[in-house]
Amino acid sequence: MEALGEEMGRMLRPGDMVVLTGPLGAGKTTLTRGIGRGLDVRGPIQSPTFVLARTHPSLVGGAPLVHVDAYRLGSAAELDDLDIDFDGSVVIVEWGRGLVDGIRDHWWEVELDREWHGRGQDDACYGVAHEAELDAEAPRLVKISRHDAPTTLEG
Repeated sequence: MEALGEEMGRMLRPGDMVVLTGPLGAGKTTLTRGIGRGLDVRGPIQSPTFVLARTHPSLVGGAPLVHVDAYRLGSAAELDDLDIDFDGSVVIVEWGRGLVDGIRDHWWEVELDREWHGRGQDDACYGVAHEAELDAEAPRLVKISRHDAPTTLEG
């Protein structure tokens, strides 16, 4: 996951937003750690669960990385209230599906899925998998897609 993130980080530019979706322990923060390495930002990159967002400045004069955990946010307005420089930063939003419409016209979505000791990820989503059962070496299925904000036609 870190190697994929590093490759992605080298391609991302200011104004890019990446929404990470997947069950607990699927590798969202690990992917973000790799993106940070690809962008060459100051670390360490850890889950921003309790602070909601962390900004990691560039070490080479590039765009900062803003790492957001949107799990406790209820709307796009709450995400917008974090006062993030969306145009001047690379923004990674964990648990952000459905919250970025209206924030950006375009974004990337990365869906992560994994196996949990022979069980499908659905078991993990419902709390069946415990911390001790998480296997860092379990294969991941990664789907990357580009999204555009819905447009409205006036007539």
